[in-house]
Amino acid sequence: MKTPSPIPPLPKSGHLRAWWRAPASPTALAWFIARAAEAHDGPLLVVARDNQGAHQLEADLHTLLGSGSALPVLPFPDWETLAYDRFSPHPDIISQRLAALHALPLLKHGIVVVPVQTLMQRLPPLRYVVGGSFDLKVGQVLDFDQEKRRLETASYRNVPQVLDPGDFAVRGGLLDVYPMGADAPLRIELLDDVIDSIRAFDPETQRSLDKVDAVQMLPGREVPLDDLSVQRALDTLRERFDVDTRRSALYQDLKSGIAPAGVEYYLPLFFEQTSTLFDYFNGNVLPLISDGAHEAAEAFWAQTSNRYEQRRHDIERPLLPPDELYLPPAALRERLNQIARIEVCGPDHPRRGDAKPLGEQPVPVLPLAAKDVEPAAAIKSFLSSYKGRVLVAADSPGRREALMEVMQAAGLVPDVVGSFRDFLSDRHSREGGNPAIFASDGKAESTAKSLGSRLRGNDDSENVAASRFSIAVAPLEDGFALDTPQIAVLTERQLFPERATQPHRRKRTGREPEAIIRDLGELSEGAPIVHEDHGVGRYRGLVVLEAGGTPGEYLEIEYAKGDRLYVPVAQLHLISRYSGASVETAPLHSLGGEAWTKAKRKAAEKVRDVAAELLEIQARRQARAGLALHLDRAMYEPFAAGFPFEETPDQHHAIEAVLRDLASSQPMDRVVCGDVGFGKTEVALRAAFAAASAGKQVAVLVPTTLLAEQHYRNFRDRFADWPLRVEVLSRFKTTKEIKAELEKVSEGTLDVIVGTHRLLQPDVKFKDLGLVIVDEEQRFGVRQKEALKALRANVHLLTLTATPIPRTLNMAMAGLRDLSIIATPPPNRLAVQTFITPWDEALLRESFQRELARGGQVYFLHNDVESIGRMQRDLQLLVPEARIGVAHGQMPERELEQVMLDFQKQRFNVLLCTTIIESGIDIPNANTIIINRADRFGLAQLHQLRGRVGRSHHRAYAYLVVPEKRAMTGDAQRRLDAIAAMDELGAGFTLATHDLEIRGAGELLGEDQSGQMAEVGFSLYTELLERAVRSIKQGKLPDMDAGTAHGADVELHIPSLIPDHYLPDVHTRLTLYKRISSARDGDELRDLQVEMIDRFGLFPDAVKHLFAIADLKLTATAMGIRKLDLGENGGRIVFESQPNIDPMAVIQMIQKQPKLYAMEGPDKLKIKLPLPEAADRFNAARGLLATLGKA
Repeated sequence: MKTPSPIPPLPKSGHLRAWWRAPASPTALAWFIARAAEAHDGPLLVVARDNQGAHQLEADLHTLLGSGSALPVLPFPDWETLAYDRFSPHPDIISQRLAALHALPLLKHGIVVVPVQTLMQRLPPLRYVVGGSFDLKVGQVLDFDQEKRRLETASYRNVPQVLDPGDFAVRGGLLDVYPMGADAPLRIELLDDVIDSIRAFDPETQRSLDKVDAVQMLPGREVPLDDLSVQRALDTLRERFDVDTRRSALYQDLKSGIAPAGVEYYLPLFFEQTSTLFDYFNGNVLPLISDGAHEAAEAFWAQTSNRYEQRRHDIERPLLPPDELYLPPAALRERLNQIARIEVCGPDHPRRGDAKPLGEQPVPVLPLAAKDVEPAAAIKSFLSSYKGRVLVAADSPGRREALMEVMQAAGLVPDVVGSFRDFLSDRHSREGGNPAIFASDGKAESTAKSLGSRLRGNDDSENVAASRFSIAVAPLEDGFALDTPQIAVLTERQLFPERATQPHRRKRTGREPEAIIRDLGELSEGAPIVHEDHGVGRYRGLVVLEAGGTPGEYLEIEYAKGDRLYVPVAQLHLISRYSGASVETAPLHSLGGEAWTKAKRKAAEKVRDVAAELLEIQARRQARAGLALHLDRAMYEPFAAGFPFEETPDQHHAIEAVLRDLASSQPMDRVVCGDVGFGKTEVALRAAFAAASAGKQVAVLVPTTLLAEQHYRNFRDRFADWPLRVEVLSRFKTTKEIKAELEKVSEGTLDVIVGTHRLLQPDVKFKDLGLVIVDEEQRFGVRQKEALKALRANVHLLTLTATPIPRTLNMAMAGLRDLSIIATPPPNRLAVQTFITPWDEALLRESFQRELARGGQVYFLHNDVESIGRMQRDLQLLVPEARIGVAHGQMPERELEQVMLDFQKQRFNVLLCTTIIESGIDIPNANTIIINRADRFGLAQLHQLRGRVGRSHHRAYAYLVVPEKRAMTGDAQRRLDAIAAMDELGAGFTLATHDLEIRGAGELLGEDQSGQMAEVGFSLYTELLERAVRSIKQGKLPDMDAGTAHGADVELHIPSLIPDHYLPDVHTRLTLYKRISSARDGDELRDLQVEMIDRFGLFPDAVKHLFAIADLKLTATAMGIRKLDLGENGGRIVFESQPNIDPMAVIQMIQKQPKLYAMEGPDKLKIKLPLPEAADRFNAARGLLATLGKA
């Protein structure tokens, strides 16, 4: 780093310690660590308090230092197992550790990052790691038999096919080996007995890649398995422990030359003397102790001692005491006291008073999209007052583009720099010129400003030099500001604070209508529901029906004998969710008396013939021609080459099949079935690219907003270097962007749009839609599937699913839909280890501790909202160190999203949840799932839930907690047997076919799909919904308060409604209309705005208009104005008989500008202003009311 910056305090001559005051930001600490490492003549050993802290520091250091830095960052990872576990660490971890140990003795300068519990480990001696290494070079003479023995002696595993570090295989004249510490396995080819070539190869496809000249072979394990070392271990076992050698699996495995699982916890048996990490440093190492590291060491020691006491009495698997495996905390302190070191002091540190501040400041929260102020107002204010340079750090190229669009829409234009290092050196900055002009967003707004200035008499534009404000791809944990150099770094934590912290929600008394709607909105069709007057029925949906010419919303309930009850929304306080038994055993009451309306007769008239319709669609597909898309290979091949992984064979076949379908004149209807994380998204990306580059629009349909955001990032990142526009309909976007996106969709300037079922709403108009991609099909309701059916005959349809629903499978097997199966796992993915177990507190506690100790996260699935609070208390007692978050479907949507985002950002390490996580965002750090009462779940659902974990190279675990066998049904037992048998990767399709057999396939195309939502009545639902949409689209507030005073009539001739793409639920919309129109003052309106943005996201323009008109109506009513009507060419104001206005203001307006203002009769003021845009009319209306109201 060239930028001058003060060096943080280092231990001075004659002093063994330097004290640093802990910075407010963990990323600021990484900055000062880098500065200290540059200044220190030797390696800097950073001791983190836990695995998570170590990972975060390592990632931030890589970003701050940049690629090609002269200062290497070397992580020494933890094993990620619990002490005395019967699991061995993942080979990748062992590989990384051995590579670090081999490099340390030669490390003259650099940063080593280690968690404190890992620093306590006793390690193999230096001579084993360095002395046990050897080189292989091209041209070297090699004896295969001798090499095979040498590899086995070095603890490499002889396997049929090389997949993991530490594997080797001999085939003919080839030696395949995956050296520890290497990025890829190598293929060594002999010509006679001389090494002719060494090539890296892909472990999945086994295809050769690049040539290398030489390879360094490190030992295959941290534990030696040569004959001498194994014999030493066996002798020591017999001498020290009273072990029955015939019954001990540990002893017998070692005797057979097999490495027992968990052999790492017997490491001291294999060596005369062990080492610690300190022994590997050759020179002036300077430890830096993070705040809380000593306390973490004490806690780890206590946990390890406790586990030893619990397990030490197993005579078949004797244990070594903790002090033989780890340095006790006192010994660690003693070792540290012998050398100079830096200690970071947090608020509770006893030496906090002696600690030196490092010259950093916390950065303020600067929301880009605050609720009640103009977009980016906070960041504009910060830029105008902050004297230094400012960098916005984006997580990825896609996020950089998205953030730039948000800022540009608010009038901020940051310089784009390549990296954090480029920002520091001011590389590529546009010095001085190109100012970022605030609020200069096109003609309409400038006209609005001039009009507003005419009425207000002021102009408030401002400028800031762009060279001080930059943006770069720099994934950092948190923002920070330095005193020298004077720079501030902003991350999304500062720019989108609502995504990082729990929103503050005011407590309200009583049950509000929206709370009831949210409650009921979670219900799936067929769920039991209670009406206070009529008992328990089955929920059948929310329907809009016309009664007496007025559209109204009704809740549809089915009772015994097929009777239906339609409950008006005004009576929803009589409805509540049924709880207390499973769906199958809930009672079903008879409906007493004739309570039917015209709606019943209308609903009974239309029952859809699903089979006929599906066959008709199939016929239309076959008859349809002209949909063939031309694939531009010159564009496609470089795009495909940008996939950072090798395609698996199944993935390759699926991609080729999709491309063939797109080139066919018939509409594609293909289902890609593949396990979670097996590369279905890449198939979708290729298809989208092919369609978009052929000039067609692509819609990507996903079940949740969070998943939409994740897909958007994936698409944005992959398409970042191509002239294709990707957007998302999401509550995380600004108001202008949402409106602009829909306009771009209809104009055809947007190539790919990602969104939830909003994309299916009638007002989303595509100019030239060519491909629809549906992800996680099984999560969509019947209504969405109805809308998709209509598309199927006219556009290409690609469906992605891990576990196809029986109906989809039936159609695929009948040839109505094409099917691709991806059953090949990607490299470095391990099958989820699945355990079926009764409730066992000791086992569950251990499963939590194993995951949390490696810095991971746990899903605990408890699918009963009523008792989820009690379960949270039980888990907190069971695992006191856990940070538990709760997520279930009855929470307000915004709050639920917040919990999921907090879990993703690791603010919680345990998520206690319902099946709400079934289609959630990927959280690679969550690698243990515990499913309580797993016997109550369907097979496909269990598989989908289990797929939430195991999305990284870490070993993942699934615990299915079940009652005693006699308490389970036969079906449940068969389902559990099936999922236990199918624990290999790629089992989704097989499990789905098992599900067909267990549950019964039902009629091929009929409504008798057991376990699926019936489709009867939904044609009526969608038809009536469209009719209701048309009536609401007229843009007027529904008169929800007949018989009350209407107040002023404000008409600006612009759409002012809650569009269905923003809030698809019609009933919630009507409820909100009522609350808006009955708001008593501006404060109540603002509270409602805050609540709606919290729940549904940033407003589209039509909703902003709705609130602005409601606000104008309040002002106008208070002033005694009967009507305020403004259109394109002006308008008029009609006053009540005794208005509350200043008469002189009217006279002065007419006298000063007679061409603009004139009276028409005693009570009308005519206005002749050109007001072409919505913003013009609002500014004019506010200005007029302000002028008239001056008394």
